[in-house]
Amino acid sequence: MSAPISVNDGAQNSGVTLSIVNPPGLYDPAPNGYSHAVVAEGGSRIAYIAGQGGEDRTGRLSPNFAQQVQQAYANLRTALDAVGAKPCDVTKITTYVVDYDPSLLATMTHCIRDLFGDALPAQTLVPVPRLTLDGMLFEVEAIAVLGARNNIGEDK
Repeated sequence: MSAPISVNDGAQNSGVTLSIVNPPGLYDPAPNGYSHAVVAEGGSRIAYIAGQGGEDRTGRLSPNFAQQVQQAYANLRTALDAVGAKPCDVTKITTYVVDYDPSLLATMTHCIRDLFGDALPAQTLVPVPRLTLDGMLFEVEAIAVLGARNNIGEDK
């Protein structure tokens, strides 16, 4: 894991510490103007995971929707691991799907159940005409509460 970068300029007076985490198992997002995860700590630790697409570590995208969804959830798991979170710590995900149609839901649901089991987070699905990268068909972002007592499912 890359060393977290402290970004406390505005938050330090509130007692909240912010750290940026960009795990080495994912491509470097800095050239695109974002971080893979930001952890806010102070009372509770909350991780905000940037949208993870279907690109592999080198930035390559499969043209296949199902493969992009599988890779995006693998990337999400890598980001969660990097901030010390388990899937059961995720409280909210937002998914973005290019040219969504209901036939795509089964693929997404299968990947969600593989990662989260019964501890399904709240979710918003947003159909979009396009995502950032050419050929990108799917993206998922997450919010996780780290170290919370979890009564909603097994610790995955």
